Amino acid sequence: MVNKRVFIETYGCQMNVYDSEVVLSILGKEGFTPCGGIEEADLILVNTCSIRENAEQRVWGRLDRFLQEKKKRKVTVGVLGCMAERIRQELLSHPAVDIVAGPDTYRRLPELLRRLGAEGQKQIDTALSLKETYADIEPVRTDKNGVTSFISIMRGCNNMCTYCIVPYVRGGERSRDPRSIVKEAEKMYADGYREVNLLGQNVDSYLWKNPENPTESVNFAQLIELVALVAPDLRVRFSTSHPKDMSNGVLYSMAMYPNICTHIHLPVQSGSDRMLEKMNRKYTTAAYLERIAKIHEVVPEAAVTTDIIAGFCSETEEDHQATLELMRQVRFDSAFMFQYSQRPGTKAARHFADDVPPEVKTRRLNEIIELQSAISLERNHECIGQTYEVLIEGTSKRDSGSLFGRTSSNKVCVFPALGHRPGEYVNIKVESCTSATLLGNIV
Repeated sequence: MVNKRVFIETYGCQMNVYDSEVVLSILGKEGFTPCGGIEEADLILVNTCSIRENAEQRVWGRLDRFLQEKKKRKVTVGVLGCMAERIRQELLSHPAVDIVAGPDTYRRLPELLRRLGAEGQKQIDTALSLKETYADIEPVRTDKNGVTSFISIMRGCNNMCTYCIVPYVRGGERSRDPRSIVKEAEKMYADGYREVNLLGQNVDSYLWKNPENPTESVNFAQLIELVALVAPDLRVRFSTSHPKDMSNGVLYSMAMYPNICTHIHLPVQSGSDRMLEKMNRKYTTAAYLERIAKIHEVVPEAAVTTDIIAGFCSETEEDHQATLELMRQVRFDSAFMFQYSQRPGTKAARHFADDVPPEVKTRRLNEIIELQSAISLERNHECIGQTYEVLIEGTSKRDSGSLFGRTSSNKVCVFPALGHRPGEYVNIKVESCTSATLLGNIV
């Protein structure tokens, strides 16, 4: 068995971070140990994202840097993830790159490395799978706080939103065996973690059917209950939900179990029905508002966050104003907000003109951000005087004498440490706030 060092640089979503942890586990069984930088590594891997152009451009820059390292000494470079799937041949032609592996081929990395050594030729494997979930692999946790981490419950996506590259680079939906998910949560709890976040491109469409007994199945509402039952002081979060798929059953599970967090990330993308249809989101603004009303009926304390795209193909000023109006109606606690970035290979890139001028996209995005900042501040002001249970995650970046953690509704709280430590639960009375943070004291 080799005794070599591996460094993984990860871009994109938390799913990519989890995948990097899976890769570290697979390579660990081959004698590779993680290291802190490319200068120490025998194997350099970059796990890539194709959701936005900027993430891809950063990877090309890093490959040029890795090439400089290769000129100094013998080192192997591999590209993993979504870019590996989308532009495999372009990546393979870069002089720094030795291996290209897609999201479903990480088990074959040891074989690719052996072939590279034996044949001296670049290796590629980007086959997508209908079954791979990595359910039996225990990830090597790379989070720094040891308090909160993630569990991937499914892979791929079937939704085919016209702007999105994910189905093309991650394949169709596959739900992981719930028994392996519960086992991973139990292991995390035993290791001191006090919060798990269940990950999927669309968690609400999670549906596992027992291959040995097709009449036995577990849906997402049942899964979050199973994980909540691991321990009463293990918090359970999940992301991302889809407005067309979120069932009332999920809301009832949240209401039944105090340790299922009262936060729902429900991407709306636009407040215009014309835009939603063009995006192939499969719901209307009226249906979205009905989901919001049901959330607040069943889980009144729930915080709702969202994603919004500014300047999608053919978006008019009327469409943009409809988005602003929906934001005023829902009053999201926070939002991820982006300009539309056309991704090659998507339906939008093939069939729609990216015809909203860049300066108009920028202006509309700035208006969305300005409105959301004001709403977020208002929502946080409503918390002043209230007391919340907070799970401590670490030390405040701005004040070494203060700690930070999150409420069940995913609001960040900063407060004086008073001898407490990460991993503990404390009750915090909120005294003041910014648009992004609650400030308070332990009571």
